Amino acid sequence: MTFNATDHVHMAHALRLAERGAYTTRPNPMVGCVIAHGDEVVGEGFHQRKGGPHAEVFALQDAGKRAVDATAYVTLEPCAHVGSTGPCADALIEAGVARVVAAMRDPFPQVDGKGFERLRAAGVEVAEGLMEAQARALNRAWLSRVERGRPWVRIKLAMSLDGRTALANGESKWISCEASRADVMHWRARAGALLTGSGTVLADDPQLTVRLDGDAGFVPPLRVVLDPGLATIARGRVREGDAPTLYLHAPDVKPPRGFTAARAPVQSTKGELDLEAVLALLAAREINEVQVETGATLSGALLRAGLVDELLLYVAPVLLGDRARPLFQGMAIDDMAQRMRLELVETRRIGDDLRLLLTPIAGS
Repeated sequence: MTFNATDHVHMAHALRLAERGAYTTRPNPMVGCVIAHGDEVVGEGFHQRKGGPHAEVFALQDAGKRAVDATAYVTLEPCAHVGSTGPCADALIEAGVARVVAAMRDPFPQVDGKGFERLRAAGVEVAEGLMEAQARALNRAWLSRVERGRPWVRIKLAMSLDGRTALANGESKWISCEASRADVMHWRARAGALLTGSGTVLADDPQLTVRLDGDAGFVPPLRVVLDPGLATIARGRVREGDAPTLYLHAPDVKPPRGFTAARAPVQSTKGELDLEAVLALLAAREINEVQVETGATLSGALLRAGLVDELLLYVAPVLLGDRARPLFQGMAIDDMAQRMRLELVETRRIGDDLRLLLTPIAGS
């Protein structure tokens, strides 16, 4: 399918609009919409939060009567079912839009081509696939849950130049600089859940909350503690604040009397929770994106299991020495052929630190 320069400009604008919902739309995808006559934009909008109007509705309201015979650029196929809102395909048809350009088909079973079918049946020209790679990258976490049945998993770690995350005694505050710690808050804000292990709770007693300056609105992510034996329940900071907390534990463990925090049993073997079962449970709770903030043991276990999609590393210009703790434990690499290869997606200077975004290379 052929798209012209104007199509690309408007779809790029729609993708930027969609990203404005990064902190608030979950568990829904981020969607943007631009309505235009040729080069002129007459309406625009983005999906702001679950249960609220979709991007197309905001854009049509903005365009008013100028939506007639216009082209609507949408980053995701317009829905064709009644959920918390009405079908966006019907809204576009009723507004008299002549053409719809969508970046990608919606794989959600209740949509999955039905929106396109409804538009075409009403005589609206439909073109799909414009900037699809960018649209998929934008909603990679939501797509992970819908298509793979598990959330997108990102491990966040701060390390020294010699690849260490804490001193031998466990002290780790602070390897990274203040600017890096502030930057982490934006990554936390876009995650549906912040996951840690019982060892980290016992050692550091983290609060795992989002602290942003200004008027940045966000939905507090769920705090998830993997605690097979519920050994950390006396630690209170992870239950402080407005964010919800969920403890995942072994099936045969019963909480003590008076324990009121949310909890759920997960299949376990030899005292270790099944990590695939953990992610499946979170997906069932409509968690799209998990940010893991924990130590080398759980980080290494997730990496070995092939359950890590992204590594967010803050590299500080310090040295901690060979007695300090490593990034990952249990890798057991004895031959160069066994090495795990990573793709460097992005490098950015954050204060005194270097932020690296990496993804594991499949098959390495």
